[in-house]
Amino acid sequence: MPSDTSEPTTTYRSLLRDREFTGLYASFTLTVAASTLSGFALATLVDRRTGSPFLTAVSMYGATFATVLGAMTLMSVADGNRPRRTLVALQCVSLLGVAAQAVPGLPLAVRFALLLVLGFFQSLGTGTRMGLLAEVVPASAYVPARSLMNITSGGTAVLGYALGAVLLRYLSPQDVFVAATALTGAGLVVVATTVRERSIRPPRRPGLRQTWTANTALLSRSGPRALLLNLWVPNGLIVGCEALFISYAPDHAGVLLAAGSAGMLLGDLTVGRLLGAERRRRCAFALRLLLAAPYLLFPLHPPLPVAAAAVFVASAGFAATLPLQEHLLALTPDPVRGQVQGVESAGRMTWQGIGAALAGGLAQHLAPAATITALAALSLAVTLLSRPFVARTRAVRLEETGG
Repeated sequence: MPSDTSEPTTTYRSLLRDREFTGLYASFTLTVAASTLSGFALATLVDRRTGSPFLTAVSMYGATFATVLGAMTLMSVADGNRPRRTLVALQCVSLLGVAAQAVPGLPLAVRFALLLVLGFFQSLGTGTRMGLLAEVVPASAYVPARSLMNITSGGTAVLGYALGAVLLRYLSPQDVFVAATALTGAGLVVVATTVRERSIRPPRRPGLRQTWTANTALLSRSGPRALLLNLWVPNGLIVGCEALFISYAPDHAGVLLAAGSAGMLLGDLTVGRLLGAERRRRCAFALRLLLAAPYLLFPLHPPLPVAAAAVFVASAGFAATLPLQEHLLALTPDPVRGQVQGVESAGRMTWQGIGAALAGGLAQHLAPAATITALAALSLAVTLLSRPFVARTRAVRLEETGG
């Protein structure tokens, strides 16, 4: 990624004037839309066939657990010397997988197997796409670019679920799978026609050994470990809080979820677009505290407007991901930055699944409000205890760069 000595203002409009970034951004948006629609359709189909809440939930979120397998085995493909070709190939695999879900009468066991396979290859696609992003945009534009992608991802997911609910009133799940297949195909075409092959990467042979070598080197360094801990655990625990909204307020869960989505979008917009690099770094710790602290109100069973406001404010704290990702990228050697970003994304998604599972397990023994409070308190504890290690990483980085 190019290194800038100054940080010029980067607008979303200026980013979208770059053909390659627009291609990566559009294909990412189409992929999220397709994944949302196919997940909703699969969950609906599983619910109609089995009536099992557990299997329905797994069908919607089970792919997140497969992402960690990609991070542990073949994520080194994200840093191969032909990243465009790799991304196109992974999009083709996704296209085949989503299209297979549209086959009528497919056994549920086969559908779940396809779900895991898609999760595995999607994690590799994420690493490859983010590695390309770090090469397509200059260093000063990386956080605004990630911010725009985060905002679009959240908005697309919300719209995708709403559209899926409408479509399933008139269409079968198989028909919705066909729509998801068309979106995936469009994403493939966009990547193939807009993204060029990068020539700056050294030839290397990706594989299991290369992946393990890079992962071991990454996790053996205290700085990246502290950053990954902050990127994964507090985020996942708060997602666990959100997973209990239906149990906490069955008639108003939609309001709380919408408040959370709105807060997350506003936080990403503010931090990614309006704050400079230094202010982003200074805000990261406060945003991590903000992510959890408002949930400590829930044992008091506040009125719905107060609870929604607390969720809105807390969800703005998800924007702490942006400066932490920027910091991690600065500590990452160029030859493995795609793999590192893929590992970060896969670990974050996996911890979201772990957080939801942990919340569900605790809620079997505690009231939902008490469980939400416990998870929020644990998130705060992780943030507070890891702060010295993150600060030390920042100090080391300043020494290396002469700052």
